[in-house]
Amino acid sequence: MPIKPTQSEAEYYARMEFERRKTLEIDKRAVMEAEEKKQQQELHYMRCPKCGMQLIEIDYRGIEIDKCSECEGVWLDAGELEVVSKMEKGGLEMLFSVFTGKDPKK
Repeated sequence: MPIKPTQSEAEYYARMEFERRKTLEIDKRAVMEAEEKKQQQELHYMRCPKCGMQLIEIDYRGIEIDKCSECEGVWLDAGELEVVSKMEKGGLEMLFSVFTGKDPKK
């Protein structure tokens, strides 16, 4: 004849089952978030945040600058603005001429 668990034992097992299911849901949510992040990254990788068109990467003095192929917006990755801000005036003029097509000496 099976022995019926006491009320405190039943509460303990119910709590343990709840914690087990909660952990499973947390793990499932983490996997779903990782998959969604990967899908979003694949969808938006090297796309212009303004118009969504393809970005073209231009290497200028070791700085990889992204320029939109459609709206011609210029985008910098983390840390690149600090590097650009430390350039001397002539270097900045040359940088801007790369994107505008204008001769900096005129």
